[in-house]
Amino acid sequence: MHRSAPRLTRILACAAVPVMLVVAGCSSDSDGEKDKASSSSPAPDATKSEPAVAAAKFAELPDPCKSITEKTVKSLVPAANHKKGTQGKSSDTAARGSCSWNGLDDNGVKGSQYRWLDVGFTRFASDQALGSGADRAGNDLTKQLAKVKAVEGAKKVVTTPVSAIGDQATLITYDLDKTGEDFKYATIVARTGNVVVTLTYNGAGYAGSKTPAAEKITTGAEMAARNAVAAVATANESPEASTSPKASTKPAAKTSDKATDKATDKVAG
Repeated sequence: MHRSAPRLTRILACAAVPVMLVVAGCSSDSDGEKDKASSSSPAPDATKSEPAVAAAKFAELPDPCKSITEKTVKSLVPAANHKKGTQGKSSDTAARGSCSWNGLDDNGVKGSQYRWLDVGFTRFASDQALGSGADRAGNDLTKQLAKVKAVEGAKKVVTTPVSAIGDQATLITYDLDKTGEDFKYATIVARTGNVVVTLTYNGAGYAGSKTPAAEKITTGAEMAARNAVAAVATANESPEASTSPKASTKPAAKTSDKATDKATDKVAG
């Protein structure tokens, strides 16, 4: 009887071994499945970046004082003090520039006519944080229009969209009393790609001479604005494009010249 107790203890111990192995095996399989599931799950992309902004269309600005053709300047400011214009100061000519012409056409006892023409350029680069050059230029166009409409003392302010001048353009006309005379103003703010062009043309009559017609000032501003926008594209032409036979014989150039000539005759008349 005393010998059977140890034997029973050994049998129970041996019987318990397979149970422990099974439990261990189940535990191991469970951990393996977890590891497998964990390894198959996609890891978060820590290097994910924002979509790149569109590249800026124009990398250069034209010479402001050469952006308006000599023929246009002669027509709009016939008695300009400086035929080649007066260039404005700029700390970064690759990003902004301006030029102006002004003069008094003295006709003696018949009175005098004063004219002022001013053009300014601002170029915006594409920036990942700030947006594309075109979008930034569009925002600046809105700001420039607000400034023009807020000119102190301006009367009869009229805002009109203008077609065929860059990607978008707006004309603002108004009257302003200066130096005791009535001035007629026309300002065009246009965007071409990532460049904003702001052009102002104004005039007045002195010594009994009549105030220029609003239509004449508006027509002159539109003509000069077309010159300025075209100058931006020309400044960014590659040397190959400008010297190729195809580039030198564009039918569109003739059409543009005729349109400019007709507009010039209209202003001069």
